[in-house]
Amino acid sequence: MKKHTVFVDGQEGTTGLRIHEYLAKRSDIELLKIDADKRKDTAERARLLNAADVAFLCLPDAAAKEAVALVTNPDTCVIDASTAHRVAPGWVFGIPELAPGQRDALKQAKRIANPGCHSTAFIALLRPLVDAGIVARDLAVTATSITGYSGGGKKMIEEYQAAARAPQLDAPRPYGLKLSHKHVPEMMAYTGLATKPVFMPIVGPFYKGLAVSVPLQLSHLKPGTDGAALVRAFERHYEGERFIRVMPLSDPAVTEPNFFDVQGSNDTNRIDLFVFADDRQAILIAREDNLGKGASGAAVQCMNLHLGCDEGLGL
Repeated sequence: MKKHTVFVDGQEGTTGLRIHEYLAKRSDIELLKIDADKRKDTAERARLLNAADVAFLCLPDAAAKEAVALVTNPDTCVIDASTAHRVAPGWVFGIPELAPGQRDALKQAKRIANPGCHSTAFIALLRPLVDAGIVARDLAVTATSITGYSGGGKKMIEEYQAAARAPQLDAPRPYGLKLSHKHVPEMMAYTGLATKPVFMPIVGPFYKGLAVSVPLQLSHLKPGTDGAALVRAFERHYEGERFIRVMPLSDPAVTEPNFFDVQGSNDTNRIDLFVFADDRQAILIAREDNLGKGASGAAVQCMNLHLGCDEGLGL
């Protein structure tokens, strides 16, 4: 059996390391590795990028753009985990469950933009409702995301795991308060929303796990919409999807203890979708592992699709 060759540019970062963990166990993958002393050697990086069937870019935005410019092999598929190309022309967005036709586009694509962790959850909630006409495109939406500190990368992980960590790190920390979070453009582009959502992420004192919540006034939605209609819209949109689980309306497993487990999807490649509603209001919550379906797992899922493998192989 011919192996697929894969190179991870930026293999020392959180996302790159996790991709390596997924792929190192697979007999169908040959991981191309760069010597530690050549990680910034442009010629060696270019050689490996062009030798790969699939090249993952786990780099800052500017470095990701530079890496793409090094790829001259038309057969190399680039999967970029940075923000650099998520709304760029010619790039396919890496959520296979987004809409009909998205899988076919990913199979054919040579340029795939891996989605952000917050935006993956937000889009999973809003795209089905916009497509169904339940949420108007011009509706003013707000969203809050609470996430583990691993999403902040190596520096933040070191801060939180330090023996004498700063006392303020023991409490949740809202950020993105300049109202210009880098995930917002893709949150709009792939939900179809025309009004910029008010989005506030919060980092918590736990390693991983993420939950995006969106509150809704039912009177602002399509007439006749109630909690059950929201659940049905999710079920229709995600029918047959193995990595998206629609939970029961006002799930008793959550409402009876009255606490939501942000880490309940950890160590999976799954998004769990919840609707909590009364006769006037609803709270939508999407939960995922920010390092799984929110980053590395999503990238590997897209790679599997592109290579013609089983979509869940290794996940």
